[in-house]
Amino acid sequence: MTESASRVSSASSRSSESRTSSGLSGPSGPDGSSGPDGAGGSGGSGGSGGSSTVDRVGFGQRLRREPAFSAYWLLRVGFVVLPMWMGIDKFIDGLTFWPDYLAPWIVGIIPFSAATAMMVVGVVEILAGVAIAIKPRYASYVVALWLAGIVINLLTYSGFYDVALRDVGLLVAAFALARLAAAYDRPWGGVVAR
Repeated sequence: MTESASRVSSASSRSSESRTSSGLSGPSGPDGSSGPDGAGGSGGSGGSGGSSTVDRVGFGQRLRREPAFSAYWLLRVGFVVLPMWMGIDKFIDGLTFWPDYLAPWIVGIIPFSAATAMMVVGVVEILAGVAIAIKPRYASYVVALWLAGIVINLLTYSGFYDVALRDVGLLVAAFALARLAAAYDRPWGGVVAR
């Protein structure tokens, strides 16, 4: 072997040893990832001492290296901030006059005004944002059902079909967050199933 080929082989070997000792072994999944937690395979512990890759790889590195992990956090942060923002706006009508979005048949069956109803909606939206922050594994399904109710309201009120379509997209995103949370958010009284 020539001297330069020997150096390349040696550098390659050191790189491989370094990746293996840090728990970052080569890709094992069809998409080139090594599992949801970066530990390879089904999420068992990698490396020595029984600690998982999660302990050795920083949060920022996981966001950059793991598309599913970064998607989970983007959706989680989005579903915390946006519902809370919309909920607060129901009290100040800064973005729009929210009572106009309530279908007349709903206004006819509730025992209070449309403005009061939207304040109740605002409280629910704020609570939804807090719930996603605390436990997205379960709260995402509640948010999806809430969005389904909003879609039904908008589909029964002519002139808001474009907003209803947008909310269908949000509903799908809430279900996507729920599925990702099944991998990244611990269930109550259990461990993350990977």
